[in-house]
Amino acid sequence: MSKIYFVRHGESEWNVADKICGQTDIPLTQRGHEQAVMTGESFVARKIKADMILYSPLLRAADTAKHISDITGIPAREEMRLIEQNFGVWEGTSPRNSHEFYEAKKGFVQRFGSGESMFQLAQRIYNLLDELKADSDKTYILVAHNGIARIVCSYFKDMTNDEFAAYGVANCSITEFEF
Repeated sequence: MSKIYFVRHGESEWNVADKICGQTDIPLTQRGHEQAVMTGESFVARKIKADMILYSPLLRAADTAKHISDITGIPAREEMRLIEQNFGVWEGTSPRNSHEFYEAKKGFVQRFGSGESMFQLAQRIYNLLDELKADSDKTYILVAHNGIARIVCSYFKDMTNDEFAAYGVANCSITEFEF
């Protein structure tokens, strides 16, 4: 039975600024780089083995994945479908945890003006997870974003709309899922 380990990227400059960051390509902070190194060391200390690291093309996730790969020796490759959701009119706004944005995340067909709907995001992530599931003898580490974490979790467990909208993981946390 295969596993997925999901890692959210390290702290980014917009995490510190409390801005909503979808597909805007924002770099890691120094702390974010340090978190990524510690996450790689955590994989080694926990003796977690994986066949491949797949990562979002955005700089904050790519750099996180490269740190983990350097420490663990696990090969890494970019996976375009792991790019964060395009939040349209919400990109760059703050605070990230505003009531308005929380409510907007419950609108699964809304595209946030010029963005991407939750359904569109779920389709690309579910398709990727279906492919990984079919590769049943392999274990993957996915390095991506909080919005992607929400969709990945919904693939593996039932969630209410409120649970879905509120779901989030800490920077560089490791979440294990089993097919």
